[in-house]
Amino acid sequence: MAWLLLILGGFFEVGFTTCLQESGNLTHWHKNWGWAVGFFACLFFSMYLLNEAAKHIPMGTCYAVWTGVGAVGTVLVGIFVYHEPANLLRIIFIFTLIASVIGLKISHVQ
Repeated sequence: MAWLLLILGGFFEVGFTTCLQESGNLTHWHKNWGWAVGFFACLFFSMYLLNEAAKHIPMGTCYAVWTGVGAVGTVLVGIFVYHEPANLLRIIFIFTLIASVIGLKISHVQ
C-alpha cells in the first residue's frame, strides 16, 4: 500500500508542476486562480502522500522514487502537452529514470 501511495504522490507532483506552469509560475495567480488553487492542492496531496509512504519505505528510496515519478511524468507532460522536444537523448534518459525507479523498488527489502 505504501508503494501505491508513493506513486500517487508522484502523480500529484506532476499535477503541481503542470499547475505551476499554467498559473504563470504564480506571478499572475489572480488571472489564473484556478491553476493556483490546483497547484497548492496538488502540492499538499503530493507531500502528504510522500510523508505517509515514508512511514513504511526508507526515506532515501521514497524520495528518489517520488522525484523519479514526478520527473518522468513532468517530462512526458512537457512533450505531449507543451510540445517540448522528444529527441533520442531525452527518451534514453527518461527510460534510465524509469529503470532506476524500478531498480529501487526491486532492491527494497522489508
